[in-house]
Amino acid sequence: MAVVIDTLGAQRPRHPEKQSRPDTPLLRKPDWLRVRAPGSPGYAATRDIVKAHGLVTVCEEAACPNIGECWSKSHATMMIMGEICTRACAFCNVATGRPLALDPTEPARVADAVAKMGLKHVVITSVDRDDLADGGAAHFAAVVRAIRLTAPGTTIEILTPDFLRKPVAAAHEVIDSKPDVFNHNLETVPRLYLSIRPGARYYNSLRLLERVKERDPNQFTKSGVMVGLGETKQEVMQVMDDMRSADIDFITIGQYLQPTRKHAPIDRFVHPDEFAAYEEIARAKGFLMVASSPLTRSSHHAGEDFARLQAARLARETVA
Repeated sequence: MAVVIDTLGAQRPRHPEKQSRPDTPLLRKPDWLRVRAPGSPGYAATRDIVKAHGLVTVCEEAACPNIGECWSKSHATMMIMGEICTRACAFCNVATGRPLALDPTEPARVADAVAKMGLKHVVITSVDRDDLADGGAAHFAAVVRAIRLTAPGTTIEILTPDFLRKPVAAAHEVIDSKPDVFNHNLETVPRLYLSIRPGARYYNSLRLLERVKERDPNQFTKSGVMVGLGETKQEVMQVMDDMRSADIDFITIGQYLQPTRKHAPIDRFVHPDEFAAYEEIARAKGFLMVASSPLTRSSHHAGEDFARLQAARLARETVA
C-alpha cells in the first residue's frame, strides 16, 4: 500500500496530533484496488490550471486514488477555505492545525478556474473551520454564487462541513445559495464515531441533510460512508435506513484506504461482490442513486452521476 509522506515541507508534521501514535501494520492491496499512476496530457493540463489559480484540491490533499482518471477528464474537486483543517479525523489525510484567515479573492478565483476548465459539473468541498463563527458558511455560499455568475451553465455540487455548534442560520445560508447537490458525508457507522470521527456527531450530520430537504425540497442530497473500518453489514444497513428517513437521494459507499501508518488501520478489504450487494440493498431501500464499489469516492464520476440522478427523479415523478 502506498504511504503518503506525513509532512508539510520542513516546517511541521502534516498531522501533529498523530505523531505519538504507534505505527499500524500495512495490508497489501488486492488487485481490485490497484490504479495507474497519473501522467496523461489531460492530467497535466488540469494540474496546470489548478496551480495557475492558486487553488487547493481535495484530490491532492486527501490522496484520492482516482486523481489520475478524474484529472485526465478535467474533473477536479476544489477545496476552499485553505488546506488546514480544525478537525483531526482518524481516516483523513488533510492537514490539521490552525488555519489561516479566509481569502476574499478565493470565490472569484475558483469561479474563473471552473469557467476555464469548461466544467459542466463542479464539486466544491472544504476543510472544517470550527474557528469561524459561522463555520465558513458565508464563504461557501459566496463561492457558489461566484460560479453561478461566471459559469452559469455549470451545475454545482457541494460537499460541506457539518456546521456543528454553529447557528442554524449558517446551514441555511449555504442551502439558500442553491447548489444543485448538497452533499455531507456521514463517513462511518455511529458506533465508530468516537474513534474515527471524534470531532463530529452522527445525528448532527444526519440532521443537516434533513434540514436541506425541509428548506428546499428540490435540492438533491447526498451522503457517503466508508467500509473496511470494522463496521458490520447490519450497521451499514441501519445507516441506509437513517439516510432514507432524512430523505437523502444519493448514497456512496467506498473502501477505506489508510493514508499513513499513523491513521486508523484498515480492518479488511471489502470484496467487490459485497459492494454489489450493498448497491442492491440501497436501491431496494429507495435511494434515487447509488454508487458502491471499492474505489467509489464522493466526487468520483460526479458529473455523470448527477445526470443519472436527474433522470431517476424524473422517472419516479412520471410513475407517480
